[in-house]
Amino acid sequence: MLTAFARAFKTPDLRKKLLFTLGIIVIYRVGTHVPIPGVNYKAVQECVREASGNQGLFGLVNMFSGGALLQITIFALGIMPYITASIILQLLTVVIPRLEALKKEGQAGTAKITQYTRYLTVALAILQGTGLVATARSGALFNGCQVATSIVPDQAIFTTITMVICMTAGTCVVMWLGELITDRGIGNGMSILMFISIAATFPSALWAIKKQGTLAGGWIEFGTVIVVGLVMVALVVFVEQAQRRIPVQYAKRMIGRRSYGGTSTYIPLKVNQAGVIPVIFASSLLYIPALVAQFAGGKSGWKTWVEQNLTKGDHPIYIASYFLLIVFFAFFYVAISFNPEEVADNMKKYGGFIPGIRAGRPTAEYLSYVLNRITWPGSLYLGLIALVPTMALVGFNASQNFPFGGTSILIIVGVGLETVKQIESQLQQRNYEGFLR
Repeated sequence: MLTAFARAFKTPDLRKKLLFTLGIIVIYRVGTHVPIPGVNYKAVQECVREASGNQGLFGLVNMFSGGALLQITIFALGIMPYITASIILQLLTVVIPRLEALKKEGQAGTAKITQYTRYLTVALAILQGTGLVATARSGALFNGCQVATSIVPDQAIFTTITMVICMTAGTCVVMWLGELITDRGIGNGMSILMFISIAATFPSALWAIKKQGTLAGGWIEFGTVIVVGLVMVALVVFVEQAQRRIPVQYAKRMIGRRSYGGTSTYIPLKVNQAGVIPVIFASSLLYIPALVAQFAGGKSGWKTWVEQNLTKGDHPIYIASYFLLIVFFAFFYVAISFNPEEVADNMKKYGGFIPGIRAGRPTAEYLSYVLNRITWPGSLYLGLIALVPTMALVGFNASQNFPFGGTSILIIVGVGLETVKQIESQLQQRNYEGFLR
């Protein structure tokens, strides 16, 4: 990986792309520290210090924003609205025939879906920004902080609208920065911004574990966490690269005087076909009852049960629910993102077949069978990786936002591997030696 980056910096046009990407990253990180109008900055900083290591319900979104959410900056919402909009559009593509037809139109249809994603991102940013401002005004953003209710001193409607507009504009700027990296940088812009947001929280989280440690001044706990993190990275890289390759043979076809086909290839089915999406879905779904209970008044029975069982990361009911939801969403997302019937029809159309399997329906059934078999270990792997923060909470008395948690490691490793592959492919295009040396 380091060799690829070193060679990229020696290539003039790739060096320009890398420097441009680094410049965009600097702008993005500066924006995560610029507070929006109407916020008492001193009160926010005091509450952030008191809430350090216990970010509660907003921990996941705060991680995706690079710590900007709880500081209520112009990039407070970060890339999360765009991620949510992309997932929603991807799910709706299976349900709405118009979106499915656009997807099949190629580049023009993809551009149209991207435009819909932008519109939905703005709508979600307005919705999430309004919720964040309302939460900050009520003092529920920092439970237990004495000055939480004075974070927004002026609660006039004009101030509230201004704050929402600033956060929505910040989300649009983040979306624009990501597209600039995709067009003029090294590519994969949105994922790189997500990578930077998560990686930016690592140093403070690691240092907090060291400060909370009791063995040798906290250095033993610190070293143990580093070792565990490296082991997890190696495990994630191994599983993310694992594939089940299904061989495909294409029959020869005579078109005019030329012969086409007769080649052999394979269909790569990843063990973790769903990626990090099931973890995000499960986390978001578990946050809903806790969020409703937080804003509900009174002391009803259901509210007490939710607060006792679904807000503590080390509670058995929470652990079991989280694990089962991840397994369910892994199968659900794979079922809607990979269509065996469509793959079988395309193979049949171009004269392809799996050796020993008849074309058409038997091929689709075989693909479904293999996909279900490999999704089981993939979903169990996702569930176990996602429970690492819970084990850290018990073993090291760390926060639920353990630096080497499942979501953060999966995203960082996945984006890192994809970025290195893109750089290597661009290097290969510029340094191709040919068949004769």
